[in-house]
Amino acid sequence: MAGGVAVFDYDNDGLLDIFFTNGAELPSLDKSNPTFSNRLFHNNGDGTFTDVTSKAGLAGIGYSMGVAAADYDNDGFVDLYVTGVNHNQLFHNNGDGTFTDVTSKSGATGVIPGIGKAWSVTAGWFDYNNDGLLDLLVVNYLNYDLKTAASCSTHKIATYCSPDDFQGLPNILYRNNGNGTFTDVSDTSHIGLYVGKGMGVAFADYDGDGFIDIFVSNDTFPNLLLHNNGDGTFTDEATTAGTAYNEMGKTVAGMGTDFRDLDNDGRPDIFHTAMFGDTFPLYKNSGDGQFEDATNAAGLTPPTARITGWGTGGYDFDNDGLKDLFTANGAILDNSMEVEHRPFALPNSLFRNLGNLTFADVSATAGLSFVTPAPHRGAAFGDFNNDGKVDIAVTILNGPPELLMNRTENHNHWIILKLVGVKDNRDGLGTKVKITTTLGSQYNEATTAVGYNSSSDKRVHFGLGSAASVDRIELSWPTGLKQTLTNVKADQVLTITESAGDHKVN
Repeated sequence: MAGGVAVFDYDNDGLLDIFFTNGAELPSLDKSNPTFSNRLFHNNGDGTFTDVTSKAGLAGIGYSMGVAAADYDNDGFVDLYVTGVNHNQLFHNNGDGTFTDVTSKSGATGVIPGIGKAWSVTAGWFDYNNDGLLDLLVVNYLNYDLKTAASCSTHKIATYCSPDDFQGLPNILYRNNGNGTFTDVSDTSHIGLYVGKGMGVAFADYDGDGFIDIFVSNDTFPNLLLHNNGDGTFTDEATTAGTAYNEMGKTVAGMGTDFRDLDNDGRPDIFHTAMFGDTFPLYKNSGDGQFEDATNAAGLTPPTARITGWGTGGYDFDNDGLKDLFTANGAILDNSMEVEHRPFALPNSLFRNLGNLTFADVSATAGLSFVTPAPHRGAAFGDFNNDGKVDIAVTILNGPPELLMNRTENHNHWIILKLVGVKDNRDGLGTKVKITTTLGSQYNEATTAVGYNSSSDKRVHFGLGSAASVDRIELSWPTGLKQTLTNVKADQVLTITESAGDHKVN
């Protein structure tokens, strides 16, 4: 299950760097030697990367799982929260290429009151109360102890036990106090009321009420759609909204997820990966607080029923103005061929958006990674060389990761928006963006919580097709400020600093 990856610019040189989580020795769960260290690679800007883990102080402790990147203290430098088995860590970016472990001081330890240390799979940053400070949601998995867990077998062959054999855990919500510390508000927010077996988390304001909501994909357990009530509390609406189960009324092995508008109607939809035989659910936002399972209508049932997916993301990889879907694939069991008569290693998948929320499997022509099997896990998205094309970093169990550089050849235009909050959080996470060109309108939201175990570039990317300029960029910042830019040229990384009113950009 391990293999998180974060794509972020830790030194503010304008180039995306890469952080990988790594596991530990078993059964001690200790990083007993450097082969288990988490890793930070600096982007040199020439297509190469340098391992700067030691200097940065990011080797970590324990069995690490996931990572969430964001500037939680608004000092202009992106920080990291690393989840794991019994050990979570918050690393503060000091701004000089080094990080400091501030977990104990911050209070964001990942310990559940009354339960203790937890198995945290992933986490995500968002501003749930619109106070300009990023809060932290920690997603927990199973109440599991490696030392006491029973062994399981299938046909007398040793396997990992099913998650059905264990109790789930509540998730944790930490409110940012603005002074480097966090308060566990899981009880008062009602987040702690909802037990799950969480694997993926993503954020979006699905009903347009101005408050960011939460989707958690659960493993063989109903998903959570946590509606933000705007008063500091959340209510799980997954069952009534239609996102708890698939269209057959069954739970699936939910893994990575993305919460993003895939059909350009201004309403964020939900997609998440699952395991062989499940299909990967796509929930279309109907606009009335309801979602409909559009998996089959989208053409995703046949290709996803035959694979197991982990990381995922909805991005416009060919810059045609429609967000496509990527999934990082690999079976669960390393002895799956022996146990299930199915391969452990699987190639990744790419589904091209054809419009009207329909997709075509174009994996066969997408590149080597899409035809070469491997046990893929986490995936993070961003433009590593600032050429306007979204690239992908993918982890592989017990092997070197893949850096998938987007080599799509066409004449489509693009724009990438780097948001700088002033009253809002410095990263601008949660900002809703609408762009309008001669070809119509598109919608997106600033977020780093994408996929499985991973964290993607905070910048907001749009493919523009044949449009050589953007007529209007409309931003709705989390605290409510509205900002509009007009006449913006395409094919650039544009920094937008939060300010009220209309602005003309040449």
